[in-house]
Amino acid sequence: MIQVVTPSRLHITLIDLNGAFGRLDGGVGLALDYPSIRINANKDTHLSVSGTTEFAEKIRRAALAVLTPHQIDGVAIEVVQEYSAHVGLGSGTQVALAVGTAISELYDLNLNPTDIARLTGRGGTSGIGVAAYEWGGFIIDGGHKGKTEFLPSSASGKFGPAPIIVRHDFPDWTIVLAIPNLHGASDRREVEIFQKQCPLPLNEIQELCHVILMEMLPAVVEDDIESFGRSIDQVQTVGFKRLELELQPFCAQLAQFMRENGAVGAGMSSFGPVVYGITDGTGLQQAVQSYLNDTIGGKVRAVKAQNTGAYVQEIF
Repeated sequence: MIQVVTPSRLHITLIDLNGAFGRLDGGVGLALDYPSIRINANKDTHLSVSGTTEFAEKIRRAALAVLTPHQIDGVAIEVVQEYSAHVGLGSGTQVALAVGTAISELYDLNLNPTDIARLTGRGGTSGIGVAAYEWGGFIIDGGHKGKTEFLPSSASGKFGPAPIIVRHDFPDWTIVLAIPNLHGASDRREVEIFQKQCPLPLNEIQELCHVILMEMLPAVVEDDIESFGRSIDQVQTVGFKRLELELQPFCAQLAQFMRENGAVGAGMSSFGPVVYGITDGTGLQQAVQSYLNDTIGGKVRAVKAQNTGAYVQEIF
C-alpha cells in the first residue's frame, strides 16, 4: 500500500493578466501544514474509489489520466482525510497529484509532480499548487510564455505548470485561516470572470510586481513579519486580487477585521472564501471565530507554513 499526504496552499495572487511582455499568469503562494489530503492506494485489476463522495469523480478522472497512457488496468484509492473543494486551498491539484504519485509508486512509472500535472491537466494558469505539493514553502512562478488566453487553471490544462523562479522556506509565523460558509468561484464562473475582466491595466501589474520583488520577497528572506504583512495588504488592492475581493465583499470585510484585531496583514486566497491573517500574537483566532459565529458562520484554525512537499510512504 502507498500512502500520500499532501499540504494545502494559499494562493496569494496572480501576477500578470495583461501580457504586454509576452508572458501571462505568474503567481505567488505558500504551502500550509493544514488542512491536508491523505490517500491510501493499492494495485488492483480495476479502478475503485472509497472513503469520499466530494472528490470521487475527480479521483477517477485523475487516475484514468495516468493509468490509460501507461496501459494499466486499475488501482484502488481510499481517501482517509480531505478538505472541501472550491474554498481557495487548492484541493483539486493536491488530489490529482496525490493520485498520480500513488499510481507511479505502485507501478514504478517514475513520474514527477510536473509529469503528473501535465497528464491530469493541472497547473495551466498557476504553478503554485504543483510546487507546493513537490517542495512546500514560499513560491513564485514565472507564468507562461506564448499563452494568449486569459483562463483559470481549470481551463488551461494544455499549458502545463509554469516555471518556478523562487522557492524559499517560510518563517515560523502563525497564519490564522478562516473558512466562512461561502463558496468561491469555480468552473464556468471562473472562465467568465477571466474573459470579462482581462486584460488588466499594465500600471496595476507593474505596481504589484514592485511590491512582490521589493517588499514581499525580501521580507520572507529577512524574516520581517511587519513588511510581509504590509505587502499582503497592498496585494489586495491591485491587479486580479482586487477583482477577486470585489466579488467577495464579506471576505474583504473579514480581512479588515483581522487587521483591526492583531493581524499584521490579511488577504483572501484565490477566489476565496478562505481568508488568512499573518500574526505573531495569540488572540486573533478566537476573535475571528467569534466574528464568524456572529455573522455567517465558518471555521477558524491557526496553522503554519509547510516547508516540505507531500509525504509519500509504503505501508506494509
